[in-house]
Amino acid sequence: MWYNNSTIYQIYPLGYCGAPKANDGIAVSRIKRIADAIPHLVKLNVGAVYFCPVFESSTHGYDTADFSKIDVRLGSNEEFRELCNKLHENGIRVILDGVFNHVGRDFWAFKDVREKKWDSQYKDWFRISFDGNSGYNDGFWYEGWEGHYELVKLNLDNSQVRSYLLECVGEWIDYFGIDGLRLDVAYMVNRQFMHELSAFCLSKKNDFFLAGEMIHGDYNEIVREDMLHSATNYECYKGIYSSLNCMNMFEIGYSLNRQFGPENWCLYRGKQLISFVDNHDVSRIASILTNKKHIYSAYGLLFGMPGIPCIYYGSEWGIEGRKEDGDYALRPEIDKPVFNEISEYISALSKIRQDSRALSMGSLYVLHTTNKQLIFERRYENDRVLVMINIDENEYTAYFDAKAEKGVDLISGEEINLSQGCLLEPYAVKYVRVDV
Repeated sequence: MWYNNSTIYQIYPLGYCGAPKANDGIAVSRIKRIADAIPHLVKLNVGAVYFCPVFESSTHGYDTADFSKIDVRLGSNEEFRELCNKLHENGIRVILDGVFNHVGRDFWAFKDVREKKWDSQYKDWFRISFDGNSGYNDGFWYEGWEGHYELVKLNLDNSQVRSYLLECVGEWIDYFGIDGLRLDVAYMVNRQFMHELSAFCLSKKNDFFLAGEMIHGDYNEIVREDMLHSATNYECYKGIYSSLNCMNMFEIGYSLNRQFGPENWCLYRGKQLISFVDNHDVSRIASILTNKKHIYSAYGLLFGMPGIPCIYYGSEWGIEGRKEDGDYALRPEIDKPVFNEISEYISALSKIRQDSRALSMGSLYVLHTTNKQLIFERRYENDRVLVMINIDENEYTAYFDAKAEKGVDLISGEEINLSQGCLLEPYAVKYVRVDV
């Protein structure tokens, strides 16, 4: 499928386009700004754009008010459709955020319940008790997402709710031509709905991509033939920056082997999880790294490991943002994208992975690990690539059985002698293709 060798680019549109933090009801065509960035995306060798919430909401997008209408702060349905068409014309697929676990207090059906209480035909769309009261003094209690009562939990056990959401998704596919969905807080989304969503989307588009946000738990719970194709790999996200900061490559090496190694007990071998070094909910990689030179090592790991790499807008040119400064510090407005040395490096890695079946779909075998070095093999049929990472400020000669005398570094183009140890320069990242 198309997503196996694609690089995903994540955009938080309300932030990127400089929309007001609270919905002021004023329609402004801000979404057109993203169309201006398409040449930048093409230069990065991006295969898909994942948009965080674009539908009408009261504040940050995850408090949906209307699933059928693009947020007026971004523009109109017609303008977003035009953007999707332009992306498709440039060979870039479109993935939307599927926020189906909860809605905002201004969601039209919940507003009906607030007004009519018991008499509302939508009261069973939510988890409500009329024996209590909410913090908003609604005259009834309702379940909010993880205690956040501005986010009203939908009752996905209700077939009417599921049918309504599928109808909305069908309209997104038909009108906008979207190619995939990322399910928000998928770790707690109703599994029956997930099953129905998968069947419905694949009936509309047989190459439709479905991924889920999994912060914790077993990814196999949702990454199944009858549910989703992928999930966010938070274990390796943490493993990448933590290994670099602690100078302990055993940590990420362990996670990679536990998830994708050759042993029968490995959890996710053959599955394409979404891998990332930052996103809209966590500190930027450029802010969290102790040694700023390790940003190249981080992306070297990201594109070399199994999974579908996802780049968060702005991080490809090294902008910073810390979670402790609030969510909006992680979701800044962008006037114009920047293409610098980091961007050029990511672009090269993206193209290499796109053209390599070993890197995009291959197996993994860890060959050599120290505190400051990690070497693993990726292989798919006759395509074999050795991923070599040295995070030390000093050069290092790695001795291991490469089962080959020489290879070619796909990044630099230089020939590598593997017969008597492989020299890794300070902070080196090498993708060495060798004969099988």
